Formats: sequence, C-alpha cells, structure tokens
Amino acid sequence: MSGMGDGYVGTAQDAVRIRRLEKQREAERRKIQELKAKTASAKGQPGLLQFGSSTSEILETAFKKETVGLVTREEYVEKRVNIRNKIEEEEKEKLQKLQQEEEELQLQKRRKRKIKGNSRLSFSDDFENGSDEDDDNKEPRKIGCGKLGKDPTVETSFLPDSEREAEEQAERERLKKQWLREQEQIRNEPLEITYSYWDGAGHRRVIQARKGDTIGEFLRTVQQQLAPEFREIRTTSVENLLYVKEDLIIPHQHSFYELIVNKARGKSGPLFHFDVHEDVRTIADATIEKDESHAGKVVERHWYEKNKHIFPASRWEIYDPTKKWERYTIHGD
Repeated sequence: MSGMGDGYVGTAQDAVRIRRLEKQREAERRKIQELKAKTASAKGQPGLLQFGSSTSEILETAFKKETVGLVTREEYVEKRVNIRNKIEEEEKEKLQKLQQEEEELQLQKRRKRKIKGNSRLSFSDDFENGSDEDDDNKEPRKIGCGKLGKDPTVETSFLPDSEREAEEQAERERLKKQWLREQEQIRNEPLEITYSYWDGAGHRRVIQARKGDTIGEFLRTVQQQLAPEFREIRTTSVENLLYVKEDLIIPHQHSFYELIVNKARGKSGPLFHFDVHEDVRTIADATIEKDESHAGKVVERHWYEKNKHIFPASRWEIYDPTKKWERYTIHGD
C-alpha cells in the first residue's frame, strides 16, 4: 500500500490525498509495532495476537495459544474456525473503514467543486450544498458572499448565450435565403434595351434581355439581331464588339443587374436606365441634375481603335466601378 503513489499521475489534490493516506497508514504501522512490543513483553498470556504478521501467521499464533489444554477434535476444530472468523471480521472492518474514508474524501471534493462553480455565477438563484435532507425541515442557507445572486438591473444581453446565438444564426440564414430568392427573381425580370449600332452613323434598335444578363450575353444577342443586315457583324466575334453607355465602355463581365443595384453613373448620364428619354422640364434649375438617358452604342473594336481620336470616341473610357462621376457632361473630357 505504501507504494501506491509510485508512478501515479493525477492532479495536485490527488497527490495531497495520497500523502495524507500514507501518513495515516504510517501511524497505523507505528501502532502495530507498539502492540507487537507489548505482545512480546506479555508473551505467554492467552488471547493476545501477534499483530504485523500475515493472516496465516496470526491465525497459527492465536490458534496455538487458544488450544492449549484442548484434547477433543471437536473443540480443536471449533476453536480454529472461531479464530479464523474473528480475524476475517477484523480485516473486513478495517477494509470497510478505509473505503468509507475514501468515499468521504470524494464527497468533500465534489462539494468543493460545486461551491467553486456556483461562485462564478452572479445570477444564480439557488445554492446547492449537496445535502440530502428534506428542504421542508430546514431553514434556507444564507450565502455569506455578497456577489452571489441575480441583479435584474444588470444588462446581460452581451453575455454568451448558445441558445440565443443559435436562434439568431437561424434567423440570419432564413433572411439570407429569402434575399437570395428575391435577387434571383429580379435577375430573371425582363429588360428592354434601346441601343444603336455605331459605324459612324447610328442604327437604333430595341432588344429584349434579362436584368441578370452580362454585357457579353447581351452582345451575343445583338449580333444575332444585326447579322442579317450587316455583313461585318456576321463575320466578327462577340469579343470584338463593344458596348458603350454614357461614354463609358462597359467590360463584358459586368451585368445589367450590377449596374442597376449600384446605381452606377456614367460621364453623360446614368448607367442604370436603358431606355431613351430627355429632360423635359420647362424651367431650368441648375441645382437639380438633369434626368436624361441616352441610347447605348454597340461598335466594333476595329472601328473604335481606328477612330478613338475623333469625337465621340475620343470621350470614351473603360468603366471603373470605383470611379465616381459627380456631374454629367456631354462635351469635353
């Protein structure tokens, strides 16, 4: 038993408990040694046992002393059985006592952990002391620490709450899915676009598209519409076609939906209107921006490279979503 701590790995509390048990056992061994010394001095007296020996040695020693003068077999057997039973009962009582001490130590540890855990909660309503007594037959236990207890005036919404966070996350996911469905419906809405095929002169056309279409998809549809009339359109590719809206060349990867949602602005008008209308106000007001939308132009890249130094191509530039146009102009840079 004294080697119980050899190689044992546990907590600091376990080490303290082991050292305490070893001290107790050392004290018991000292008592046994004292009893052995007393036994040696009183040797020859009947009824005394030699402690500190093994069970068989104790049994033999006690049996020899208890059977002095016995002659019958029945008395011999009875005395031996009685002595064995007595020794076994003493060992059993000692084992039960050790087990009871171990259980009490474990119970005290659990109570300490429970008290330590409860002291961290400032909003705890009840304090459990681990007692199994009937609550109706005892007075409520008063807690000496003033920090325990719930303060209804304290704001606790910032504290972690797994249940509330799960509900909020579920609500965010629901709103996200709802928003995505609505945006998908908007992308599928029809869009009528007025444009001009520009080869030095304007050839105005109207075509149907969807708000979610990209500029590249729109130009593919335009090519199919213009191919029967213009031979140069039949022989070119979509990559060689440009869409110019309000003096800005819109790259193929951008979509009409993007221009509409972001309320994109061009140099000479809004990029989110695709019809043609003019400002018809009868009284001019310089403080109010003109509400005009011009037809976008579809041109061949070859024509643009050849005429980009001549108006109106000299005003055109690549659309940059990060660049903001504060006011509209129709001439100059």
